[in-house]
Amino acid sequence: MRPHRLTLALMLAFATCGLICQRTLHAVAQQKVKQHSTGTVARDEVASAAAFEAIVPVLRHRRCMNCHSSGDSPRQGDDGHRHTMNVRRGLSGEGVAGLKCSICHQDHNLQGEHMPPGAPGWHLPTAREPMIWEGLNDRQLCELFKNPAANGHRSVDEIVQHMNTPLVLWAWNPGEGRTPVPMPQNEFLAKAKEWASSGAACPSGAPR
Repeated sequence: MRPHRLTLALMLAFATCGLICQRTLHAVAQQKVKQHSTGTVARDEVASAAAFEAIVPVLRHRRCMNCHSSGDSPRQGDDGHRHTMNVRRGLSGEGVAGLKCSICHQDHNLQGEHMPPGAPGWHLPTAREPMIWEGLNDRQLCELFKNPAANGHRSVDEIVQHMNTPLVLWAWNPGEGRTPVPMPQNEFLAKAKEWASSGAACPSGAPR
């Protein structure tokens, strides 16, 4: 082989080798980035699901369940008995004609044991989106919260905002004769925010 051809062949070989090495290093770097990203997402999902699990006892407490139980009527008391006077949900969740929630429930608790409780905007979820989670496992409950077709057309962030409203926060101050939610309010709100901000992941579908 003539010298110039040999030189050309060597130059081509070196260039090819360099290109292969460059591509290999790039692929390795990309794989590391992918692995790091996947690990981060996985950790976030675990933390998010754990945060949701932490608020489940509140969601299943009678203060919440009395408005989110099966059927067309709210429940009452720590035993969850059906509301007296045949109170029903109505289309808007504010009762039916002649028996609206606002007849007895004001924007505050009335004084006295077992007197009508109250908070601003006192109502049930609507008939179209009743938000019933009695009988659901933790994963199904989480998915319900994330489903705009069933949760009042709310985003996850709006669900968390709803948890900060006086109506929900009433559960920590339900009036005389009713057991308040035992979990500290600030802890509940922090966990709800953590669930949403870290991806709104849901726990496994294992039975509760």
